[in-house]
Amino acid sequence: MIPSHGKPAVVLLSGGLDSATTLAVARSEGYRLHALSIDYGQRLRVELEAARRVACFLGVAEHRVIRVELRAFGGSALTGAAEVPKDRTAAELGEGIPATYVPARNTVLLSCALAWAEVLGAFDLFIGVNAIDYSGYPDCRPEYIRAFETLANLATRAGVEGAGRFRVRTPLIDKTKAQIIRLGLSLGVDYGLTHTCYDPPADGRACGRCDACLLRRRGFAEAGIADPIEYAA
Repeated sequence: MIPSHGKPAVVLLSGGLDSATTLAVARSEGYRLHALSIDYGQRLRVELEAARRVACFLGVAEHRVIRVELRAFGGSALTGAAEVPKDRTAAELGEGIPATYVPARNTVLLSCALAWAEVLGAFDLFIGVNAIDYSGYPDCRPEYIRAFETLANLATRAGVEGAGRFRVRTPLIDKTKAQIIRLGLSLGVDYGLTHTCYDPPADGRACGRCDACLLRRRGFAEAGIADPIEYAA
């Protein structure tokens, strides 16, 4: 049932495992859910369809998909022609910033969420960033989230006039992928609806070899749970 009461919250929803779990956490806390997906010109278009499936399944009050063109700038394997890294070792996953980093992506996404939140009268923004099992993106770190939260309260009418204090909620930031999966399952998430792969083949299956697939597969293995999606390799 779609909640018609409770405080409003804006939840960034990519259609992946982490954002689906974050949406479920927000729902479990009684928020009225406004899910926001961003079409930023990413190669993995299938993730937007996954976001629609997840939003429908978890029962949001509203789901919006908006376009913010980041492909025009390039600089990432997810928005350009550069090759997506494959078959990296666990040590390599923990070193440096990979080619799949999209310049300023989370800053743009959170800014869009902040704009909608201010219109809705919402002061809670949820984002599924993680700083444990992740690819080393600088805009997934706790210090970045704290800095954006400060910005949100300085750069908005609602913040300056004291209507409320914006919070950037990151319920997964200190969890392993296995812990995230267990949490999501306990909250009723159907991970078969999600899409994680950075470089899916034409048939839409997950490649099984990119960083996102490797982290997901490792998480399900460590959780001792079968991953419901199909991999090409």
